[in-house]
Amino acid sequence: MKRLADLVLAFIAAVILLLPFIIVSLMVRLTSKGPIIYWSDRVGRYNQIFKMPKFRSMLIDTPAVATHLLTNPDQYLTPVGSFLRKSSLDELPQLWSIIKGDMSFVGPRPALYNQADLIALRTEKQVHTIVPGLTGWAQINGRDELPIPQKVELDAYYLQHQSLILDIKILFRTFFKVIKRDGVTH
Repeated sequence: MKRLADLVLAFIAAVILLLPFIIVSLMVRLTSKGPIIYWSDRVGRYNQIFKMPKFRSMLIDTPAVATHLLTNPDQYLTPVGSFLRKSSLDELPQLWSIIKGDMSFVGPRPALYNQADLIALRTEKQVHTIVPGLTGWAQINGRDELPIPQKVELDAYYLQHQSLILDIKILFRTFFKVIKRDGVTH
């Protein structure tokens, strides 16, 4: 049932967000060199690696590590990168990952392939058994500000309490967090 809901919602969102998608594509293209979409290696269900698309918000020579591990993340942002990240517009291409089945609207955010500590803790807590999401319980309870062990505890809570009601609650809270730009450090 969740997969069907993801597909229907993703197709509706794709139609509604077509104009913002075009505008953001132009913003990225006109303000920096390189591709419009950045394909990131991410860890999906059962720790399988998949390619997750995002609008490129970082310069093309940026190291492939979590943003918080960069010495000075701001030096790697494109001219529109900070805006894209704070508004979460860089996440729009992930609708493709939802349609493809690599992601869901709600679930733990997919880890980068090289975040061994996060992957190991999620595997220990069985969080790796669920499809990662565009948003999740951890994202509405701290987002970038959470230390990894706390993020995994919130992901484990979601695993144990998954329901349609909880997913709807997470989607609504995400909407308001994005509007307020709450919990984004870069």
